[in-house]
Amino acid sequence: MISEEEVKSLMIAMKKRYGLDFTNYETKSLNRGITRLMSKHKMNGMIDLWGRILKDDDFFMSSIDDLLVNLTELFRNPDAWMMIRDEVLPTFKRANEINIWHAGCSTGEEIYTMAIVLEESNMLFKSSMMATDLSQTALRKAKSGIYSKASLKNYLKPFMKFFPDRSMEDYFDFGENGACIKPRYTKKVTFERHNLVELKMEKKFDIIFCRNVMIYFDSELKSRILNFLNGCLNDGGYLILGYYDTMPNESIDLFDIHNNSTRIYKKRLTPIKERYEQESVNS
Repeated sequence: MISEEEVKSLMIAMKKRYGLDFTNYETKSLNRGITRLMSKHKMNGMIDLWGRILKDDDFFMSSIDDLLVNLTELFRNPDAWMMIRDEVLPTFKRANEINIWHAGCSTGEEIYTMAIVLEESNMLFKSSMMATDLSQTALRKAKSGIYSKASLKNYLKPFMKFFPDRSMEDYFDFGENGACIKPRYTKKVTFERHNLVELKMEKKFDIIFCRNVMIYFDSELKSRILNFLNGCLNDGGYLILGYYDTMPNESIDLFDIHNNSTRIYKKRLTPIKERYEQESVNS
């Protein structure tokens, strides 16, 4: 059994060695990831893991995928995508361009889903999409846009709920070894490696996806991330979280709830706390 102290000590060492900060990740999630990593490489204990992670750069970078499970699929939670199509995107109908960031894009299924939805709304031509992730392995797969036929078969049910009269062939080129998303979608997405917890981003966006990323974070880091994402949004921009993500009380005043069941939020122009402070000054 790995103790909480051992997990925290390893995270601090990793931060000093690689500059990647996992210290505010939820301990139980990291514990599961470390156990999974040790089992995969048949390690006898934490001492073996310490040695490999702190001395072998390649091993550490490949280990990120075991420490953090990538959760993604094509048209996951189709009711959320229907609301994005029917209620979110129409607010940008007259905009000259739409800037979208998918933080924690994993292997790319959701950013390509967004590209397809944009095309259906006749907005792909004026959209600029950036997808980021910490995992280089996940990013390589996302950039390729190639998925196994078994994966696409698993995605068929949510796909058909969104597109009851369409087929996967409308969006993928199928071959013997799998299927590749059509080039008109891949060319609209820029993929970059990015560590969300560093709270650094120079660009501003109209829509930010951060779905099922914060399930790894403790409440303090969740609040910091949400404050950061709020600052990355243009006025009136939308934040879309995952179904398993919860909004901490400390962050509620930053956003209006567009739809709670699909975890779609809209940036509040004047946060509640600031509004109260202004009213106090004026009264």
